[in-house]
Amino acid sequence: MTEYNELTPELVLELKAIVGKDNYYFADDINEDFAHDEMPIYGTHMPDAVVMPADTEEVSAIMKLCNENRIPVTVRGAGTGLVGGSTPMLGGVVLCTMRMDKIIAYDMSNLNVRVQPGVRLCDLAADAIGHGFMYPPDPGEKTGSLGGNVSTNAGGMRAVKYGTTRDYVLAMTVVLPSGEVMHLGRPVTKASSGYSLLHLIIGSEGTLGVITELTMKLLPNPQEDMSFILPFENIEGAINTVPKIKLAGLNPQSIEFMERDIVDSAANFSGTKIIPTKVNDREVGAYILVTLDGNDEDEIFQRAEMLAGIADESGAFDTLVLSQPSDKRDVWAVRSAFLTAIEADTRFLDEMDVVVPVDKIPSFLSFVLGVGEGHGMRIRSFGHAGDGNLHIYCCGNEGMDKDAFLEQSAKVMEAAYAKCAELGGQVSGEHGIGHAKRTYLRENLGDTAIELMAGIKRVFDPNNILNPGKVCQ
Repeated sequence: MTEYNELTPELVLELKAIVGKDNYYFADDINEDFAHDEMPIYGTHMPDAVVMPADTEEVSAIMKLCNENRIPVTVRGAGTGLVGGSTPMLGGVVLCTMRMDKIIAYDMSNLNVRVQPGVRLCDLAADAIGHGFMYPPDPGEKTGSLGGNVSTNAGGMRAVKYGTTRDYVLAMTVVLPSGEVMHLGRPVTKASSGYSLLHLIIGSEGTLGVITELTMKLLPNPQEDMSFILPFENIEGAINTVPKIKLAGLNPQSIEFMERDIVDSAANFSGTKIIPTKVNDREVGAYILVTLDGNDEDEIFQRAEMLAGIADESGAFDTLVLSQPSDKRDVWAVRSAFLTAIEADTRFLDEMDVVVPVDKIPSFLSFVLGVGEGHGMRIRSFGHAGDGNLHIYCCGNEGMDKDAFLEQSAKVMEAAYAKCAELGGQVSGEHGIGHAKRTYLRENLGDTAIELMAGIKRVFDPNNILNPGKVCQ
């Protein structure tokens, strides 16, 4: 086991000198939010200090100082994670990147943008549109930081067409635990130049290095898009439609699924009932939400007609067109607020972010629902039907205390992750592993894979100071 040292008064003074007294927080001055991410159920641990550097040079100085003195460092962006990835399990220093929030420059000729890691996803997406570009990755949490998105390889709703965050990282500046600065990747499309250290950092959850600058690929912004709601009697009918949509060559921007239960919760939470629960006098049990995009309105209308035909043949009650911009905006806002609605409706919450083959979604959901009922848990679910990424939440029943919830939730999770592996799935699609899902990762990948990951960690971070206790440890 790695032994760490405590912050001394001398080290405190050195850290203050690096970032300035207004960007350093110690002891009682530290906000409790720095003790956890958005899932405090996985534990809260107060850091000894919080530093907020402004640039690569300050990050380098912090890491060099902490490495030489064996002080653990946990990198944190906006803190929107859901697996305890930014929780300082061993105290030490939290290095918060949110002062590094500049969109540095656009390269209009080569379709990319340089940003600092603290830029929020929503800000980059809006700014890119203003320059005529689209930044395609679209995770549900729009206030997350770009550094956090890269560190977890976040995906989101558009992944079915445009891929995940990994597909848009061209280059980065990274500070190693030693304080050494590396420039990985290049702002080019192709690369076949040895091992990809760039892609090792992507998805490493702040365990190998600190990202201080990113060059992200952009696409021309589609001129037109249309969204549709396909209501079904049940989840089986909804999911069985997804392969038909993809095989028809409709090339959808997104294909989301929603069960009736979560739609009702969102309506109650928001006070807005924008998604109908009865269509053509039939009660809806599940929905597919589809978006088509492109530059030719007539061509999109042709694809929309094909979509309607597929929906009808598949048993959809109708194909509801979100023709008004306000309707489209409101429906997608409801979809983005599902987690918030779930949180508002339960005292205790645990989550899984599994990926299974698309055709296995109904059977997996049915299995988890049964397991949840057997352990006194209410199961809520939604997700990305186009790529098989499911967001499933265990909600404690009324009257269940925390200890009972944790005990029963662990049993549900163990059974669900085992079933996921049996179906050929993986533990996480976009939330990462962090602290909470390490055991399940080992069970899913096996000891050999985990030991290889641990070996990579030792090469990058021989003193094990950077985000210890996460992913493969």
